[in-house]
Amino acid sequence: MMLETERLAIVEAAESDIGWIIAQENDEENRRFIWVGTYEEHLAEIADPGHRLLVIRRKDGVERVGYALVHLDFKSERFELRRIVIAQKGRGYGRESMEALMKYAFETLKFNRFWLDVYPDNAVGIALYESLGLHRDGVLRQNYKSERGYLDQIIYSMLREEYARRALERAVPPSR
Repeated sequence: MMLETERLAIVEAAESDIGWIIAQENDEENRRFIWVGTYEEHLAEIADPGHRLLVIRRKDGVERVGYALVHLDFKSERFELRRIVIAQKGRGYGRESMEALMKYAFETLKFNRFWLDVYPDNAVGIALYESLGLHRDGVLRQNYKSERGYLDQIIYSMLREEYARRALERAVPPSR
Protein backbone atom coordinates (compact mmCIF):
# COMPACT_ATOMS: atom_id res chain seq x y z
CA MET A 1 0.00 0.00 0.00
CA MET A 2 1.28 3.42 -0.94
CA LEU A 3 -0.60 6.69 -0.99
CA GLU A 4 0.77 9.86 -2.52
CA THR A 5 -0.22 13.46 -2.06
CA GLU A 6 1.37 16.60 -3.41
CA ARG A 7 4.11 16.51 -0.77
CA LEU A 8 3.82 13.16 0.98
CA ALA A 9 4.20 9.43 0.47
CA ILE A 10 2.32 7.24 2.94
CA VAL A 11 3.75 3.73 3.01
CA GLU A 12 3.46 0.62 5.14
CA ALA A 13 5.90 0.66 8.03
CA ALA A 14 8.82 -1.73 8.23
CA GLU A 15 10.24 -3.19 11.41
CA SER A 16 13.07 -0.64 11.12
CA ASP A 17 10.47 2.17 11.58
CA ILE A 18 9.19 0.91 14.95
CA GLY A 19 11.84 2.66 17.08
CA TRP A 20 11.01 5.99 15.45
CA ILE A 21 7.26 5.38 15.89
CA ILE A 22 7.70 4.63 19.60
CA ALA A 23 9.80 7.77 19.99
CA GLN A 24 6.96 9.82 18.45
CA GLU A 25 4.44 8.18 20.78
CA ASN A 26 6.58 9.06 23.78
CA ASP A 27 7.20 12.64 22.68
CA GLU A 28 5.69 15.05 25.22
CA GLU A 29 3.59 16.85 22.58
CA ASN A 30 2.00 13.58 21.42
CA ARG A 31 1.84 11.32 24.46
CA ARG A 32 -1.20 13.01 26.03
CA PHE A 33 -3.38 12.27 23.00
CA ILE A 34 -2.50 8.74 21.95
CA TRP A 35 -2.09 5.23 23.23
CA VAL A 36 1.56 4.14 23.33
CA GLY A 37 2.40 0.75 21.84
CA THR A 38 5.26 -1.61 22.55
CA TYR A 39 7.77 -2.89 20.01
CA GLU A 40 6.02 -6.27 20.01
CA GLU A 41 2.56 -4.72 19.52
CA HIS A 42 3.76 -2.67 16.56
CA LEU A 43 5.49 -5.69 15.06
CA ALA A 44 2.20 -7.61 15.37
CA GLU A 45 0.34 -4.72 13.68
CA ILE A 46 2.73 -4.89 10.73
CA ALA A 47 2.07 -8.63 10.39
CA ASP A 48 -1.74 -8.42 10.85
CA PRO A 49 -3.67 -8.16 7.53
CA GLY A 50 -6.43 -6.25 9.33
CA HIS A 51 -4.10 -3.45 10.36
CA ARG A 52 -1.92 -0.99 8.49
CA LEU A 53 0.90 0.67 10.37
CA LEU A 54 1.85 3.51 8.06
CA VAL A 55 4.77 5.90 7.87
CA ILE A 56 4.22 9.35 6.42
CA ARG A 57 7.29 10.66 4.56
CA ARG A 58 8.10 13.74 2.53
CA LYS A 59 8.25 12.82 -1.15
CA ASP A 60 11.37 14.92 -1.69
CA GLY A 61 13.42 12.67 0.60
CA VAL A 62 13.28 9.90 3.18
CA GLU A 63 12.38 12.16 6.09
CA ARG A 64 9.52 10.80 8.20
CA VAL A 65 6.98 13.43 9.23
CA GLY A 66 4.46 11.17 10.95
CA TYR A 67 2.74 7.84 11.21
CA ALA A 68 -0.75 6.37 11.36
CA LEU A 69 -2.29 3.13 12.56
CA VAL A 70 -5.39 1.92 10.75
CA HIS A 71 -7.74 -1.00 11.41
CA LEU A 72 -9.64 -2.31 8.39
CA ASP A 73 -12.92 -4.17 8.86
CA PHE A 74 -13.53 -5.67 5.42
CA LYS A 75 -16.78 -7.39 6.41
CA SER A 76 -18.51 -4.22 7.62
CA GLU A 77 -16.50 -1.91 5.33
CA ARG A 78 -15.22 0.23 8.19
CA PHE A 79 -11.94 2.14 8.18
CA GLU A 80 -10.86 2.99 11.72
CA LEU A 81 -8.06 5.50 12.18
CA ARG A 82 -6.65 4.31 15.48
CA ARG A 83 -3.74 6.72 15.66
CA ILE A 84 -2.20 9.52 13.69
CA VAL A 85 0.85 11.45 14.86
CA ILE A 86 2.47 14.26 12.94
CA ALA A 87 6.00 14.97 14.16
CA GLN A 88 6.42 18.14 12.12
CA LYS A 89 3.48 20.19 13.29
CA GLY A 90 2.03 23.34 11.74
CA ARG A 91 2.92 22.52 8.13
CA GLY A 92 -0.40 21.04 6.97
CA TYR A 93 0.87 17.45 6.94
CA GLY A 94 -1.96 16.32 9.22
CA ARG A 95 -4.67 17.61 6.88
CA GLU A 96 -2.88 16.28 3.81
CA SER A 97 -2.50 12.85 5.45
CA MET A 98 -6.11 12.74 6.63
CA GLU A 99 -7.41 13.65 3.17
CA ALA A 100 -5.28 10.89 1.62
CA LEU A 101 -6.49 8.31 4.15
CA MET A 102 -10.13 9.28 3.63
CA LYS A 103 -9.70 9.11 -0.14
CA TYR A 104 -8.13 5.67 0.18
CA ALA A 105 -10.94 4.45 2.46
CA PHE A 106 -13.77 5.66 0.24
CA GLU A 107 -12.38 5.69 -3.29
CA THR A 108 -9.94 2.77 -3.30
CA LEU A 109 -11.38 0.39 -0.71
CA LYS A 110 -14.98 1.53 -1.34
CA PHE A 111 -15.63 1.31 2.41
CA ASN A 112 -18.82 2.69 3.92
CA ARG A 113 -17.49 4.29 7.10
CA PHE A 114 -14.36 6.16 8.19
CA TRP A 115 -14.13 6.76 11.92
CA LEU A 116 -11.83 7.67 14.78
CA ASP A 117 -11.90 8.69 18.41
CA VAL A 118 -10.22 11.66 20.03
CA TYR A 119 -9.78 12.90 23.59
CA PRO A 120 -11.73 16.10 24.40
CA ASP A 121 -8.57 18.10 25.18
CA ASN A 122 -7.07 17.47 21.73
CA ALA A 123 -8.29 20.80 20.36
CA VAL A 124 -6.03 20.72 17.29
CA GLY A 125 -7.24 17.26 16.28
CA ILE A 126 -10.89 18.11 16.86
CA ALA A 127 -10.59 21.29 14.79
CA LEU A 128 -9.01 19.31 11.94
CA TYR A 129 -11.61 16.52 12.00
CA GLU A 130 -14.50 19.00 12.04
CA SER A 131 -12.95 21.06 9.22
CA LEU A 132 -12.75 17.88 7.13
CA GLY A 133 -16.48 17.38 7.60
CA LEU A 134 -16.40 14.46 10.02
CA HIS A 135 -19.59 14.06 12.03
CA ARG A 136 -19.41 14.11 15.82
CA ASP A 137 -21.26 10.90 16.68
CA GLY A 138 -21.06 11.11 20.46
CA VAL A 139 -18.92 10.67 23.53
CA LEU A 140 -17.85 7.48 25.24
CA ARG A 141 -17.66 8.81 28.78
CA GLN A 142 -14.64 7.83 30.88
CA ASN A 143 -13.92 5.08 28.37
CA TYR A 144 -10.15 4.87 28.68
CA LYS A 145 -8.03 4.73 31.83
CA SER A 146 -4.67 6.40 31.39
CA GLU A 147 -1.97 7.88 33.58
CA ARG A 148 -4.12 11.05 33.48
CA GLY A 149 -7.14 9.19 34.87
CA TYR A 150 -10.36 8.19 33.11
CA LEU A 151 -10.70 9.90 29.76
CA ASP A 152 -13.70 10.50 27.54
CA GLN A 153 -13.40 9.62 23.87
CA ILE A 154 -15.29 11.60 21.24
CA ILE A 155 -16.28 9.56 18.19
CA TYR A 156 -16.08 11.21 14.76
CA SER A 157 -17.08 9.55 11.50
CA MET A 158 -17.90 10.07 7.86
CA LEU A 159 -20.03 7.84 5.65
CA ARG A 160 -19.30 7.12 1.99
CA GLU A 161 -22.38 9.10 0.87
CA GLU A 162 -21.24 12.11 2.92
CA TYR A 163 -17.76 11.88 1.42
CA ALA A 164 -19.21 11.73 -2.11
CA ARG A 165 -21.49 14.70 -1.43
CA ARG A 166 -18.60 16.70 0.04
CA ALA A 167 -16.38 15.87 -2.96
CA LEU A 168 -19.14 16.99 -5.33
CA GLU A 169 -19.64 20.25 -3.43
CA ARG A 170 -15.91 21.01 -3.63
CA ALA A 171 -15.86 20.24 -7.36
CA VAL A 172 -18.81 22.50 -8.21
CA PRO A 173 -18.36 26.13 -7.19
CA PRO A 174 -21.41 27.67 -5.52
CA SER A 175 -23.55 29.84 -7.77
CA ARG A 176 -24.20 33.45 -6.87
